[in-house]
Amino acid sequence: MSLRTRLLILVIAAMLVPASLVGLRFVQNRSSEINAALANLAASADDIASDLSEKIQGTAQLHYGLARARDLDTRDKAACSAFLSDVREEYPQFTGILTIDPDGSLFCDSLRTNRTLDLRDRTYFKQALVSRSVVVEPVFGRLTGISVLQIAYPVRSEAGALKLVLLASFNLRKFAEYHHKRLLAEKDVLLIDAKGTVLVAPSTAGWTAPVGASIAGSDLLRFATAPDQKAFQEVTDRDGRTQVWAVAHSPSSRDAGLFILVGRSKDGLVAAANRRLYEDMAILAVALLLLLAGVWILATVSVGRQVGRLASMAKRLGLGDLSARISPPHPRGELGGLMTLLNGTAESLEQQRAAIADLNQKLSQSQKMEAMGQLTGGVAHDFNNLLTVILGNSEHLADRLAGNKELHRIAGDIATAAERGSDLTRSLLAFARKQPLRPRDIDISEKIQEMEALLRRPLGEHIECAFALEPDVGLTSVDPGQLTTALLNLVLNARDVMQLGGRLTIEARNVSLGESDLDINGEPRPGDYVMVAVTDTGSGMTAEVASRAFEPFFTTKEVGKGTGLGLSMVYGFVRQSGGLVQMQSAPRQGSTVRLFFPRLAAPPNEDASPAEGIVTREGSETILVVEDDDMVRTYVESELKALGYRVITAASGPAALDLLRQSADIDLLFTDVVMPGGMFGPELARQAIQLRPGLKVLFTSGYSQNPVKAPDGIGDARILTKPFRRRDLAAMLRSALSTPQR
Repeated sequence: MSLRTRLLILVIAAMLVPASLVGLRFVQNRSSEINAALANLAASADDIASDLSEKIQGTAQLHYGLARARDLDTRDKAACSAFLSDVREEYPQFTGILTIDPDGSLFCDSLRTNRTLDLRDRTYFKQALVSRSVVVEPVFGRLTGISVLQIAYPVRSEAGALKLVLLASFNLRKFAEYHHKRLLAEKDVLLIDAKGTVLVAPSTAGWTAPVGASIAGSDLLRFATAPDQKAFQEVTDRDGRTQVWAVAHSPSSRDAGLFILVGRSKDGLVAAANRRLYEDMAILAVALLLLLAGVWILATVSVGRQVGRLASMAKRLGLGDLSARISPPHPRGELGGLMTLLNGTAESLEQQRAAIADLNQKLSQSQKMEAMGQLTGGVAHDFNNLLTVILGNSEHLADRLAGNKELHRIAGDIATAAERGSDLTRSLLAFARKQPLRPRDIDISEKIQEMEALLRRPLGEHIECAFALEPDVGLTSVDPGQLTTALLNLVLNARDVMQLGGRLTIEARNVSLGESDLDINGEPRPGDYVMVAVTDTGSGMTAEVASRAFEPFFTTKEVGKGTGLGLSMVYGFVRQSGGLVQMQSAPRQGSTVRLFFPRLAAPPNEDASPAEGIVTREGSETILVVEDDDMVRTYVESELKALGYRVITAASGPAALDLLRQSADIDLLFTDVVMPGGMFGPELARQAIQLRPGLKVLFTSGYSQNPVKAPDGIGDARILTKPFRRRDLAAMLRSALSTPQR
């Protein structure tokens, strides 16, 4: 037996079960389509009822308006009728609009019949006498003889007395005709009241009860009025034709005694489903025939050649050539699927190889940045120790050389240079992300004005720079140094995308965000903020690039010209400050980055800082100074003695603990945070508190990789940042010594 014959037999055998399942599915689909048609019947009835409820609500609103019209508040019957006639011309859905006196007599009507009617026997009138809202009743109009829905509204005086009843007769026949056309005449619409009176009859030939006739006692009426309704009701006429009916479930129309039914011929209901079944079975048969023909051609012509193509590609992949592909056209069936799978596998392997190479590059860059951060932190620590000594001794020189202006100025320059060096170390630590934020209550507009020259400097003459700073922005609590770094990052990014020139705008103003204002993560952050926006007219970004712009290591710059950390550092700083970031960009339309910082509700305390009030205050307590740097320890010891304190010094944590065990008269532990020997300042403080429960603690540091956490028993950690001036040291000491223990 040939391969072709075997394939054909295999395909036929394999297709028997799925063909049977598909046929069964088609039959199930027919049943589903019939159920869907029945559900559509019920939905149509509910839709008509919903529309009627809207019409009633609209009529109620019309009544409310007419009740306040001056033209209606008159006893001139002709004028009243003329007014209602004009109103009725604007609302053709009503057969008439009229008013009824409290005694039940007709006063005026839009038809201007000038007839005298006693309407006291009408249910809607009786209900209106005791109601304060709209009441409805389905009836045949006495003036027109047409089936209508009477919508009555009692108009009362301010004291609550009934002045008149305003009545609008809604034309049910036109309403039913409209929906019959809307349903493309495929469904019949039947309206009856609670007694079984036919208000609107279907136009189908199989319906025998005319308008005004009663179907009381029929299964259809019992179905329509039953509180626990069946889903559908079948009604068979004398000629054996069966109609399927569904009733609306609207409480408003049922409470008014109006029942809305929608019906359809049962034959028409299933005809579409049967037709669909026959079409699907025919399609299945054609598909099977085409499949067999395709298998025949495949087995006869293409199998050998396609297997050869597969073997060739497999060989290239085995040799490590991941660029190997089976070029189209691909055959249908399993061989084509296998070719597609092999192509996809090769492409996936090639992408993984590229991803591994890219990951290695990013890992190398990350390790380099981490190493730079560690180096920067270590350098900053040692540099701050040196600056502490330089700054302190320059203050001593300035005091001693107060009489010599030239030398006093030189000493002041040394102090200024030391402070600038301190600013440099803070910038290095901010770059390395090793320094906690130091927020201050500032006016961002004033801060940006101070930075104007710094922000303009890197732009060059080919870029125009403009500032739009609102003068009275609210105060925010942010780290000024980190704010400077963030704005410089944004300005430098804007410069890089405007190589041929452009315009850069920096804006600051008060804004209030709502629930619809989202940050770059799609989260709402409503509240009052101070917004800082940096807008450029550069090349802009696509939506895909903008969505990843704040990811670490993501950059569109050439290799070596960007780390991809600038915007991620900006984002981290803003979020750490309690704010949010938004970005707007489009290709060739520039970019706008908006930073939002929470606006403070109250102005900052303008009282003098504690340092100013305690500078000259001396102390007499005993202080244990723990500092591993000899020069810093000597300087601090000298300063404390000059302030009147008794000083004991130690170069490490274990040495300090030995002194605490030996000496009983120690009031405060003044310790560096980072020290050699395995015991840092917080651990020393914890063990010292265990030895001396009443001991006060003050930390000092030029570099802290993690925030200082105070041990239990001393409250918040107080830390004096290196380098520090004499007045800062004095103020922090007095503050720490005067703070009660928790």
